[in-house]
Amino acid sequence: MDISRPDLARNKFIRRIFWIAIAVVSVSALGWVVLRLKPASPTVEAATVWRDKVKRGPMLREVRGLGTLVPEEILFLPALSEGRVVQVVNRPGVKVTTDTVILVLANPDLEIQAQDAEWKVREAEARTTSLKVELDTKRLDLEANLAKLQSELVQARLKSERDDALAKEGLAVPIEVKISRATKVELEKRFELDKKRLEIYEDSVEAQMAAQHVQMEQLKAALVLAREKVKRLTVTAGTHGVLQEVNVEVGQQVTPGTLLAKVTQPEKLKAQIRIPETQAKDVQIGQTALIDTRNGTIDGVVARINPAVVEGTVTVDVRLTGKLPGGARPDLSVDGTIELERLNDVVYVGRPVSGQPNSTISLFRMEADGQHATRTTVRLGRGSVSFVEVVEGLNPGDSVVLSDMSQWDSYDRVRLN
Repeated sequence: MDISRPDLARNKFIRRIFWIAIAVVSVSALGWVVLRLKPASPTVEAATVWRDKVKRGPMLREVRGLGTLVPEEILFLPALSEGRVVQVVNRPGVKVTTDTVILVLANPDLEIQAQDAEWKVREAEARTTSLKVELDTKRLDLEANLAKLQSELVQARLKSERDDALAKEGLAVPIEVKISRATKVELEKRFELDKKRLEIYEDSVEAQMAAQHVQMEQLKAALVLAREKVKRLTVTAGTHGVLQEVNVEVGQQVTPGTLLAKVTQPEKLKAQIRIPETQAKDVQIGQTALIDTRNGTIDGVVARINPAVVEGTVTVDVRLTGKLPGGARPDLSVDGTIELERLNDVVYVGRPVSGQPNSTISLFRMEADGQHATRTTVRLGRGSVSFVEVVEGLNPGDSVVLSDMSQWDSYDRVRLN
């Protein structure tokens, strides 16, 4: 028969309670450990990131921009008068000299005006000749009249002297002596008046001839201007160089001021570089520059800085001091690098994708195992095209990730695989 053993059941219940308690404690401890664990570091493909080592030494500060080669001297040829294009003699790309004809205009009105001006000059010349003859004739009449008065005055003086002599001898009638003296005085006054009249007439002749010459010079100047307008209908280069543009075609009607053509000197070029406005503050006149034409490089010097900002860039003119490479021509696209300053002893690193000079950013610094990188706060200083100064947060020899790591902003540690 079975014997009841209550102590055995109680022991079995106690063991069950014990193992259940152990299980509960183990699960709780395991959960607590799991909660305290840090999230696993994300894996980043090492081949997709750009890394660089922090260095100490000299650093060259530069800024870079895109631009074009432009002529230092451009001669614009405008239309000086209205006309119609009848012939385009030369096309862009042709080498020209001062007298090279580029195009020909026609304006019948100007030709008629030139002919009218020529006839007016001839008419004025004829009037001048006629006036001179007329004035010379009148001068001769005055001179003849003065000579006649002079002769009569001489006779009157002789007669007056004779009558005076006879009067002293008592042989002359007193009234006749008085008449002789009065006649002499009258002729003397008439002679002086006619003499002054002749002098005044000489001055009048000079004034009339001067006025006539002025009028004739005006007409001649108008003739020269009219002929010059006709001459300018034949448009010439005006300088040596290369014909850059011809902006009109045969049959086109142009008005004064219309741009007809453009002549440049390809051997005298400069570079116009567009520098981002945030980097242009340190650019100064006289700084050295290097222009890359993709077919060679040219040394240059900053010659002018445009004070205005256009579409976020500042235009900088670089005067070229080196020899132009083959293929250099106006409007050629170039890259320009301007040297700002040389820093002798600084800590620097390659320029991060998301870092700006004089700012504080976070970078992933490689750990000793070479596989993990930890987020580090870095304060940057002065910047260049490819490098930036490290003020705080990194030491020479540190390796940092410079690529864009914004997709891992929520992690402080990553693993490079």
